[in-house]
Amino acid sequence: MSAQTIFYIIIGILLFDFILDKFLDYLNAKHYNDELPTELQDVYDADEYKKSQAYKLTNNKFGNISSLFSILLTLGFLFFDGFRIVDDYARTFTDNNILIALIFFGIIMIGSDIITTPFSYYHTFVIEEKFGFNKSTIKLFFIDKVKGWLMSAALGGGILALIIWFYEFAGDDFWLYAWTLVAVFSLFMNMFYAKLIVPLFNKQTPLKEGSLRDKIAAYAQKAGFQLDNVFVIDGSKRSTKANAYFSGFGSQKRITLYDTLINDLEEDEIVAVLAHEVGHYKCKHIIYNLALSLLLTGFTLWLLSLFISSPILSEALGVSIPSFHIGMIAFGMLYSPISEITGLFMNSLSRKFEYQADDYAKETHNSDDLISSLKKLSKNSLSNLTPHPTYVWFHYSHPSLLQRIVNLKK
Repeated sequence: MSAQTIFYIIIGILLFDFILDKFLDYLNAKHYNDELPTELQDVYDADEYKKSQAYKLTNNKFGNISSLFSILLTLGFLFFDGFRIVDDYARTFTDNNILIALIFFGIIMIGSDIITTPFSYYHTFVIEEKFGFNKSTIKLFFIDKVKGWLMSAALGGGILALIIWFYEFAGDDFWLYAWTLVAVFSLFMNMFYAKLIVPLFNKQTPLKEGSLRDKIAAYAQKAGFQLDNVFVIDGSKRSTKANAYFSGFGSQKRITLYDTLINDLEEDEIVAVLAHEVGHYKCKHIIYNLALSLLLTGFTLWLLSLFISSPILSEALGVSIPSFHIGMIAFGMLYSPISEITGLFMNSLSRKFEYQADDYAKETHNSDDLISSLKKLSKNSLSNLTPHPTYVWFHYSHPSLLQRIVNLKK
């Protein structure tokens, strides 16, 4: 197969992904004005439902514009040898392959982020502001950007440098070393992400003594679940939207509640949300997700090892000097269809896990509090209550609100 053939296969994959994504968006948008099912009639009043429809429509139009810009930018970069230009520029600084790759990806990542910053700025300070969600400031927005760059350089750059180093001394067997590195890093981040990374962006404080903490302690005792670490995160500094999540395992396990969640829900409803998160832990979803993620990573790295040595990958992107980093870019684009398939599987599994966590909350607490909390959270975030089933199947990691309520009422 020639380099030109691979080039056009890459173009075809990119265009197919874009067209499929826009088709799914179109199907979803056709349901924006559907009448709400009986089970969801009490989520919105008439004015709130109109507001939710306007929010969905605005985001859909914005998504179409931003995704069209993104695909045109990517195609332009490919047709006008953008990767070759950046690679040639990186090589003017050094002959070291690792440093060349780091400079190359640094330029690509930061350049891409700068170009797309107006879109994220508009979404935050125009769309989210218009519908009452944004609480961030311009200063915080750009501080987050810089912190993100620094963290990507430190963590992403360090891992990339080690993987290329593995390739240089182990050849095609590099994937075994890289897989081990990713496994150790993933395990470490699962254990300590909340302690090391989250504080760079948000303040976390232990849940204060009081009625809510007493109810949580009573639930934990009833469920036979040792829960010493319940934290509140200042999510309200950026958005009014609420969330809660479970992280870590063993002695490092903790549940984090957004301050917006505490403000929006009644105490029994918060306990129901917490019961759902405990359900994820009790059902070993964190371990299953970690194991599956590592298996998929190992498969991807093994597949990469079969093709990375071929200079045809670099040539397909117009680069005459074969290199690991250019081959990785080409492979990533060619791998996209497989990634879509594995993504469908992981989303399907995730939805199954959500049902199981809901069932656990129903069994150890009650379904009414969880249903009312889900309705309030959907209302406060202007969620789409009538998504197209195909869109849900492709994109949703959680079942739709209607699906969850039907399951909880069984």
